[in-house]
Amino acid sequence: MLKEKTNSPGLQADFYKPLSEGNIKKIANEALRILEKSGMLVFSKTAREAFRKAGAEVDESTKLVKMPRSLVEDAIASNPSSITLYSRDGGTDAVLEKNRVHFGTGGTAIYVLDPDTGKRRPSNINDVILCAQLTEALENIHVFTINVFPHEVKNQDDIDINRFFYSIDNTNKHVMGGVYSLEGCKKVVKMAEMIAGSEQKLREKPFVSFITLIISPFKIDDNYGEISCYLAEKELPVVVPTEPICGTTSPVTLAGNILVHVVETLGGIAMVQCVKKGAPGIFGSVGSITNLKTMDHVGGAIERAMIHAAVSQMAQYFGLPLYSTAGTTDAQEVDIQSAYESAMSSLLVSLSGANYIHDIAGLMEADLTVSFEKMIVDNEILGMCRRVMKGIEVNDDTLAADLIIEKGPGENYIAEEHTVKHMRDEFYTPRISIREKRDAVKDEKTAMENARNFLDELRTREKPSLLPPEVRDSILKTFPEIIKT
Repeated sequence: MLKEKTNSPGLQADFYKPLSEGNIKKIANEALRILEKSGMLVFSKTAREAFRKAGAEVDESTKLVKMPRSLVEDAIASNPSSITLYSRDGGTDAVLEKNRVHFGTGGTAIYVLDPDTGKRRPSNINDVILCAQLTEALENIHVFTINVFPHEVKNQDDIDINRFFYSIDNTNKHVMGGVYSLEGCKKVVKMAEMIAGSEQKLREKPFVSFITLIISPFKIDDNYGEISCYLAEKELPVVVPTEPICGTTSPVTLAGNILVHVVETLGGIAMVQCVKKGAPGIFGSVGSITNLKTMDHVGGAIERAMIHAAVSQMAQYFGLPLYSTAGTTDAQEVDIQSAYESAMSSLLVSLSGANYIHDIAGLMEADLTVSFEKMIVDNEILGMCRRVMKGIEVNDDTLAADLIIEKGPGENYIAEEHTVKHMRDEFYTPRISIREKRDAVKDEKTAMENARNFLDELRTREKPSLLPPEVRDSILKTFPEIIKT
């Protein structure tokens, strides 16, 4: 059943626009006003100094930084409007610009649904490996955002090198990941430079990128701030996303949440550009709504998709590459709830033209758990999303009016050259869905059983390292803290 195929990523879409042009301009204006009048708390000394040199009002006693409108507008203008997340083999480069859409994993879940028992358990380094291998095999997942945490790595400074090494070792697709410490981040950059061949070659074609975080409401903490500044100096792609939650860390309204998203991630973009003009900063949105019964974060709410579609419009207005969120669910099993929540949000955010949608494959249980089978199911959903994004091509050839007239009433088109020409690329062909009638299906398998068969086949297939042997050996010697599997 395993069939390797690559579809070019980066289809364009702008079918879903929850905000009017007037709404967009009002949100943009208010975001700039808030950054100037209220500002953000910045606990990174390096970031505060960069803001000060750029003309921000910095209060060292409170760590409050107020950013003049001109400073933020200059940061927006100097940030690249197009950033490429390179794959190592050139097969799935993700170009983040305008309304081009790409899909990937994400979440840094702390649990997985064990592929043998089906039970939830803490994730480990072998789960990182399997997720990377699945990403390599699934054609509608374009970027591997490292999506599980290796609990057996106890030293915080060793987490990043283990996660990134085993990801790069098992997929040629671009690897993006959150980082846990500045020291750990530096190790990953050094390893990536070894693989690329030099610091300059990595900068020219970065096959890794990094996620820091703005802490809602309106805080840049010391660790994430220092890491962001380091990556800006290295001119490597860094996402500065934010995760405000309606009713707790943002106003309860969707509009208020969207505004907080824009303010906070613009503050992150401003930080990156104050450190190094032209550094590749990526606008980011991860937030959601609150479960008013428990005050917990909600993963699969349709409002979450609406928020991220709106932030997508804002990113396009500013001309900033976007890291977005969709495809998540609150379901605890891969079931009907996980299917409809994931499908609805995936389609809505895709149709908004969000550049890179992370979390969109495999994530469940309010972003706490990854299911390998769900990654495969979501790949199917994403294939359908991509077909919708392709739209309906209307021209003389596709309309086939002359052929219809030639054939006349009562004739079929089965053997026509026009049918043969278009039949392979007009429809989406699923991997696991069952379209045959009941009597034609030999073993009466379900789509879920087909997903499990796909997973079992991948797990039993020999999968050699995707790194050159000499480079791999050199990395393992340089970083003995990498756990042997």
